[in-house]
Amino acid sequence: MSTIESTTAAQTQTIASSAATQQFGEEFNNFIKLLTAQVQNQDPLSPMDSTQFVDQLATFSSLEQQVQTNSALGGISSLIGELHTMFASEWLGETVTVESSWVPYTGSEIRYLANTPTDADDAYLTVRDSEGELVWSEKLDMEDGVHTWNGQTNSGDTITNDEIFEFNIDYYRGEEYIGLGAPQVITTITDVSTENGGLRFGTSSHLSADLTSVNKYSGAMS
Repeated sequence: MSTIESTTAAQTQTIASSAATQQFGEEFNNFIKLLTAQVQNQDPLSPMDSTQFVDQLATFSSLEQQVQTNSALGGISSLIGELHTMFASEWLGETVTVESSWVPYTGSEIRYLANTPTDADDAYLTVRDSEGELVWSEKLDMEDGVHTWNGQTNSGDTITNDEIFEFNIDYYRGEEYIGLGAPQVITTITDVSTENGGLRFGTSSHLSADLTSVNKYSGAMS
């Protein structure tokens, strides 16, 4: 093949690739515009399911990463972040549960669910400080839906300084040990951000969690 033929073939391939990428970019932008219009014009009494749209955006985000070097798709990542925040705004102020073994204590009562297995007869809570020292232990009342810890210690004192503690719940069936669990802390969403293409929540209990770790809570508060 001559130099002229090689050059012509390369140019043809480049033009075809560029055209295909540009077409993808146009289709992507059309999708984003349509999605934005749907959100802006949705019925406030019957809002759309944000989780489904977040999943769709995650899929398109992965596609965008494959062609992010193309200038036609510049800025789509930031637009995806803005749409993530738009869909996540419904979470602001919501009461939720976040499962976590490590829980910050700042002087306010910590409320949590024990997430007890259905075949468990007893559940025991242990609270340890950051150095592993046992601070508090108790047998949980299986009839209680919401459990609390207000900083009390086995010595009779009350924690006065801000600190993070490790919460573990041991489950028993009779005398048989059947497993270890973490509490589901009841808290409120205070801020929403995007991180690595996903949603990240800040809470009133100073816990942070992603979308997959958070569940809306509508049960009793005590």
